[in-house]
Amino acid sequence: MSKVTRETVRYSISFKQKVVREVESGLGIDEVRRRYGIGGCSTVQKWIEKFGKNHLLNKIVRVETMEDRDQVKLLKKEVQNLKMALADSLLAQRCLEQVIEEANREYKADLKKILGQMCCRARRNIAGNEAMSLFRFQQTSILSGGTAGTNINRAERYVA
Repeated sequence: MSKVTRETVRYSISFKQKVVREVESGLGIDEVRRRYGIGGCSTVQKWIEKFGKNHLLNKIVRVETMEDRDQVKLLKKEVQNLKMALADSLLAQRCLEQVIEEANREYKADLKKILGQMCCRARRNIAGNEAMSLFRFQQTSILSGGTAGTNINRAERYVA
């Protein structure tokens, strides 16, 4: 059996600084590695980290104030609360749908349709009652001789 021996190459600090300056001047890391025969993928990057400027290491620098951090924390908490509320409402909706389905089977009727029709009638009745109240008020205010502006204000109070 033959043993494979590896050569360990040690570079001087001045050589490392020279390579870092070349990378900082615009040459690519791979190009510098090929030019000087430097092995290892992260060797030059470690040199840049140690001897060069850190702007070449793809770091993201984010400056934020304490107020920004607090606001982000509050917004994250609000999002979490909204997600929980949505989950609760969806669960309640599904439970109600199951109850309606069971009631449909029990009473052999389409309760959604019946309840929908009742709601529409109720809305129409409420809208009709408000319109009749406003109409009656306008008749009485015209007979009493009020101006248009005061009639509108009175009507708003009357309906409310």
